[in-house]
Amino acid sequence: MESPDTIVVGSGIAGLTFALKAASFGRVQILTKKHRAESNTNYAQGGIAAGLGPDDDPELHLADTLAAGAGLCRPDRVRLLVEEGPERVRELVEWGARFQLDPDGDFSLGREGGHSRRRIVRAADRTGREVERALLDAVERHPRIRVSQDLLVLDLLLDPDGRATGVQVLDVEEGTVSRVPARVVFLATGGGGQLWSRTTNPAIATADGIAMAWRGGARVANLEFVQFHPTALHPVEDPAFLLSEALRGEGAVLRRRDGSPFMDDHDDRGSLAPRDVVALAIHRELRATGDSHVVLDVSSIPETTLFLRFPGTMEGCRRRFIDPVREGIPVTPAAHYLCGGVLVDEDGRTSVPGLLAAGEVTCTGVHGANRLASNSLLEALVFSHRAAEILPDELDSAPTPSPERMEAAHREWEGTGRGRIPRAADRVVDPRALARTRRLQEIREGIRKLMWDDVGIVRTAAGLARAVAALPGLRDEVEALLDEDGPSGLGVELANLSLVAELVARSAAARGESRGLHQLEGQPVSAPVPRETVLDPRDATTVHQPELGRADISRKGSAPA
Repeated sequence: MESPDTIVVGSGIAGLTFALKAASFGRVQILTKKHRAESNTNYAQGGIAAGLGPDDDPELHLADTLAAGAGLCRPDRVRLLVEEGPERVRELVEWGARFQLDPDGDFSLGREGGHSRRRIVRAADRTGREVERALLDAVERHPRIRVSQDLLVLDLLLDPDGRATGVQVLDVEEGTVSRVPARVVFLATGGGGQLWSRTTNPAIATADGIAMAWRGGARVANLEFVQFHPTALHPVEDPAFLLSEALRGEGAVLRRRDGSPFMDDHDDRGSLAPRDVVALAIHRELRATGDSHVVLDVSSIPETTLFLRFPGTMEGCRRRFIDPVREGIPVTPAAHYLCGGVLVDEDGRTSVPGLLAAGEVTCTGVHGANRLASNSLLEALVFSHRAAEILPDELDSAPTPSPERMEAAHREWEGTGRGRIPRAADRVVDPRALARTRRLQEIREGIRKLMWDDVGIVRTAAGLARAVAALPGLRDEVEALLDEDGPSGLGVELANLSLVAELVARSAAARGESRGLHQLEGQPVSAPVPRETVLDPRDATTVHQPELGRADISRKGSAPA
């Protein structure tokens, strides 16, 4: 296969969907740092929200999404999501995804917290796995798509005009760095749940795409809004085992360990309240009682329904010797989803020419201050489709990467200090190398604990100040260790984690109110006009919070209006 026209970084639902559509316009290469099916998509249990039921429509879906977003959603983007979503779901079926159907052959729809209707398209509690399977099968059959695994994309390559013209890639096993040229780069690297010590995300979720885009000059937005899923299985492993919100949609009730229900004390919607409300309620209950967990009581759900509808949950409980029907399921919150990310327009353009993006790595404005359950896979489908629709124009406007331009871009990258290519001799294990690895691991766990303690479910001004003060020094130490030892999988991921942790903490410290997922102790919701938090890498000292709807990205990267 010749050099690709388009590089796709990441192999989740956004990357695979875009690749299938982009292949109509040229050669596509997918780069993924682990096995191709290892992604947050594959871990998604609940399903895909879409207004497909006979008593549902896009307006109702829009209203529920706006209500969950705590005043910070962009209504125009949400309208795109809910109006285009049903067609994107049907397209998945055409590609071979097998969802649960009712006796009449229509979608068997579930309900989750924050939804006023049953609108969750599902494949039992393994929807993400089924979607990934169907997309990967379609990708494998396509002659113009190549998938390269176990490659860690280090950074964008930018030409002298600041346009993305390819990527630098580390082969982790070989310890070598190479350049991959392309006319367009599409970023679909997912989220960064590994920033926190308790997370439902797999080990690969280290915020690589946000860090890479930031270093390339892209603006980011709303990183303070981090969704903590309320029902991760206790005790929490790494990653945590997630209990689908659909369990509560079928009648499961959250109870204290003494058996008393508590959600009605916090919200009129009880156990079907949105995730931010439920996670905060559990956090407050645990703080008040000193308990380590609460209990999800599923005894009202027939056992046949549990085994047919939630086989993954039942298997996960069985492996941990939990009888969910008779004992209940011990649960506690864990970091789950980034509502903010690389700032994009309605077609996936970032502020870096030649760089498109979709999925959890982005901030589209759809989720606002809190994501409505099961809107994430839908967002990835809708906005990767929209990005593919503008791809012909992006390709036409892009210069063909020449050897000279690629060499200039590589020299520019080397000049950043991140371009030390390790030699084979550098990979010989010696006491100093082992000591550096141990120190990297210590820093990693320290950052994750710091983020959980000070940038977690409930934040304080003092805690955020501690995090903002401590994280730059930890990031500098990681960069210094990388300079000594050259790129490594652990080191590069940690450099990305430490950078994005700092950006999240800065964003949180800049929002002097509680809103949605950002709960600042002692500060109620106060802003009469919700404002987005926008960070610009060319102005490291400034946090822009333009009025909602005015923080649009610019193709030339101008500051927000």
